[in-house]
Amino acid sequence: MDLHGKRVILASGSPRRRELLKGLDIDFEVDTKNSFKEHFSPDTPYDAVPRLMSEGKSAGFHRPLAEDEILITADTMVIIPGKEILGKPKDRQDACRMLRDLSGRSHHVITAVTLRDSQKKETFTVTTEVWFKELSESEINYYIDTYKPFDKAGAYAIQEWIGHIGITRIEGSYFNVVGFPVQRVYEALMRFI
Repeated sequence: MDLHGKRVILASGSPRRRELLKGLDIDFEVDTKNSFKEHFSPDTPYDAVPRLMSEGKSAGFHRPLAEDEILITADTMVIIPGKEILGKPKDRQDACRMLRDLSGRSHHVITAVTLRDSQKKETFTVTTEVWFKELSESEINYYIDTYKPFDKAGAYAIQEWIGHIGITRIEGSYFNVVGFPVQRVYEALMRFI
């Protein structure tokens, strides 16, 4: 794909984001060096948090961008509206708690993506609503012990076993739930260059 001489840098260590961006047939490099420390005020509206994190990661990139470079940063959060933001679980017990909280209800997956070059910046968010069936304790335990989802927001990956047996419906982008809304990234990138 023609990027008009621009070089794309993905500032994310997520293997899922790398795989999804690769699917756009875009040449890119990965550079995760960053000084940004993820934190936010407890009174920040939940749907604003991914945007703050994505823009913080962009601003915290370790060096100035050259004129031909476009930096992509992103942040995905699983949110139970009115209840809590589910980040990556601290341990097995926390992962079990998160899946119990998601069981039998819907939640939002919000990804914010920031594109930045040496002159301008654009951030957008994509929200997908996801419904889980009632999960049994044995299903939760099996998934956590087999798939070890400790590096995943909300303690699950839609493309793994728990998604196959537990997710009854989604409204919005499937790839957003995987961690990167590639169709919107493609559109934004084409406008950006």
